[in-house]
Amino acid sequence: MGLFDFFKGPDFNEGIETYKNTKDAVLLDVRTQEEYLEGRVPGSWNIPLQEIQKVERLIDKAAPLFVYCLSGARSRMAVAQLQQMGYAKVTNLGGINSYRGKVER
Repeated sequence: MGLFDFFKGPDFNEGIETYKNTKDAVLLDVRTQEEYLEGRVPGSWNIPLQEIQKVERLIDKAAPLFVYCLSGARSRMAVAQLQQMGYAKVTNLGGINSYRGKVER
């Protein structure tokens, strides 16, 4: 690992592959509904960061969660909140702005 690898965020595309290969995983997009409608990763759920508490009513705490936003800042905050809520299997994928796969509209 080089010096600059420390500052590099998660690889979004590798994270999506891990999500696809994880049993019972949920892909959470924590951007606003407007951003979500502009383009999203197929199969993702939209729960904006401001409404992250809704996750408790919708998703079992044992489920593996993979979280993303536009750049990685909101997903980082969402991961911290989800962990405080008792979700143990939470992965920050970072930002969709580096996604190279198919986008749903």
